[in-house]
Amino acid sequence: MKKIFSGSLIFFSIFFTLLSQESFAKTPIRILVVTGGHSYNKATFDEMLTGLGKNITSRIVEFPAAYDEFLPENRSKYDVLVFYHMWQKITPEQEKIFAECIREGKPLVVLHHSICAFDEWPEYWQIIGGKYFHKPTVIDGKEYAACTYIHDLHFPVKVVAKHPVTKGVKDFENFDETYKGYYTVPGIVPLLTTTEPSSTPVIGWTWHFGKSRIVTLQSGHDTATFQNKNFRKLLKQSIEWTFAGIQAKNKK
Repeated sequence: MKKIFSGSLIFFSIFFTLLSQESFAKTPIRILVVTGGHSYNKATFDEMLTGLGKNITSRIVEFPAAYDEFLPENRSKYDVLVFYHMWQKITPEQEKIFAECIREGKPLVVLHHSICAFDEWPEYWQIIGGKYFHKPTVIDGKEYAACTYIHDLHFPVKVVAKHPVTKGVKDFENFDETYKGYYTVPGIVPLLTTTEPSSTPVIGWTWHFGKSRIVTLQSGHDTATFQNKNFRKLLKQSIEWTFAGIQAKNKK
């Protein structure tokens, strides 16, 4: 009798877990994609966004107009931020509002050249968990040389963590731009690495800033990556995982 009761509990536990997961997969997620400071193929980028699934809708806003989206009165208009910008100009007041928006709970997914942005704003590097340097830069007494990049390379991508962001993704090959020598914040959780010599080994990670989950994916230069099924899956699951962090906090 006890075995039957125990088995029933396990069955219903699995059933309701699967039901919950299915329900979550259908939860609408509104992403605000922030661009500016770097050109890109808008047609294939937009096609990638629309291909993320019916539950994920997107709106693109370019800097400097995007600063208004970080204001408290506008934060309820979207659920997750996706950065695809390389913007540099920012005022002290804009820094304050920008950082507060994410610190107070707006989740963030960072793509490609967004790690090259805001050369003169160190807090941004802490927000996203890393920084590509355009010039020699000193952090905590250590000098980092200017970073380098190479366009259009085939390179291996290795999944190094079992994580909701990497679920169902196996090691794959990408054709993209590599960055070498960029800084990563101590404490990031690596998700993806590469052995390509022209790249920094860690090319994808998770991080937390304040109340928000952060995912940074170094890849994302052009159409080949936008159309890569593995990258799309990583992007979709990054959006869902960062969003789930807020949902979990709201239920407490």
